[in-house]
Amino acid sequence: MSQTALPPGPNGHFVFGNLREFGTDVLGFFTRCAREYGDIVRLRLANRTAYLLNHPDYIEYVLVTNNKNFIKHSFFWRHMRKMFGQGLLTSEGDFWLRQRRLAQPAFHRDRIASYGEVMVAYAERMVDGWGEGEMRNLHEDLLSVTLEIVAKVLFDADVAKDVEAVGQALDAITQESAVRLRRPFYIPDAVPLPSNIRYLRAVRRMDKLVYRIIREHRRADQDAGDLVSMLLESRDEAGRGMSDRQLRDEAITILLAGHETVALALSWTWYLLSQHPTAERQLVDELRRVLGDRLPCVADLPALRYTERVIKEAMRLYPPVYSFGREAIDDCEIGGYAVPAGTTLFMSPWVMHRHPRYFEQPDAFLPERWDGDLVERLPKFAYFPFGGGPRLCIGSRFAMMEAVLLLAAIAQRFHFSLVPERPVTLFPSITLRPKDGVWVRLSER
Repeated sequence: MSQTALPPGPNGHFVFGNLREFGTDVLGFFTRCAREYGDIVRLRLANRTAYLLNHPDYIEYVLVTNNKNFIKHSFFWRHMRKMFGQGLLTSEGDFWLRQRRLAQPAFHRDRIASYGEVMVAYAERMVDGWGEGEMRNLHEDLLSVTLEIVAKVLFDADVAKDVEAVGQALDAITQESAVRLRRPFYIPDAVPLPSNIRYLRAVRRMDKLVYRIIREHRRADQDAGDLVSMLLESRDEAGRGMSDRQLRDEAITILLAGHETVALALSWTWYLLSQHPTAERQLVDELRRVLGDRLPCVADLPALRYTERVIKEAMRLYPPVYSFGREAIDDCEIGGYAVPAGTTLFMSPWVMHRHPRYFEQPDAFLPERWDGDLVERLPKFAYFPFGGGPRLCIGSRFAMMEAVLLLAAIAQRFHFSLVPERPVTLFPSITLRPKDGVWVRLSER
């Protein structure tokens, strides 16, 4: 095949290309493209060219083999720079590598294990406030408790009084990011559009919280053993510490990503369990067998095998990060096709996790599929909820441990039934959210 040939793909509008389908239903559009056009698909998003990669080898090439030739999807992150700045999520090159190395000790296996007791205690405090027959937005509750957990274990901060304000800010940022992700042109934040005003107000709310945490740590002037303390103690080659702005960018990235991913994974887990009573019974049976009447702890994790499979299967069907984007720095070749510099490359866990080539009954919720040798048989990037390569999510172990412990602690106490009058709908923004939450009715076990 000639390396100058273009990959196949939908024609789209003569001016806007595939922007309408991309903006209206990105999950359905990506899925249809993969099924109709194969392992590499060319898309035209107004004035931008993008390729959708639907083969594990091509995804590995971008994220691992030739990762230095690809940067984060710069067009989108330019839209969100006011929020995320130059944190781990958005920075590149030597600066990113330095920041990653500084943050890494907070996510060491032994240190993560020490967080388990706090995670379970906060979950127990949450469910202690619930009652029989009550109707609740489970997604909202999970966002609150995971925010408090990540603030406590990584920032040694109590944010209970800030949860409502942070939730409102995050909703506003999520709504705006969904619009900006699909906008073919850049509108500066300074343009006084109502949406920009709401977005900047939300950023200021988040800044207020994070700068308060930084000030408290600077005043304390002692190493509390948390992430902010580690970053405050860090020095570059010239002996200089991090500015408050640098600290803010790192803290806000980890604070948001560290609680959003787990809350989403658990929200979708309960959404699925509420529709699959056999799977829920197996989960509860395992909890009773392993835990009896006591709370879960980190030492129980190896025995909570089915509990972990439930989480893995939920993240297969509803990956919190449904798409990863990169941009080619230099010309290269993927799958026999030329990839010019500047091309955007999309790699979608939503598409790959539901691909019939790799998963039998791909749309079915089957936690037991992870029993046996499936992990060994799967190509590496057929399942990648946390990304991969050097930029694998720094908190992937943290997130899995927290998800399993919280699922166990909550499932011991309550059964959830979906509220029919409040259907769950998908809302793909930066992450894959339930648009109006996951409303359930509580039943005590």
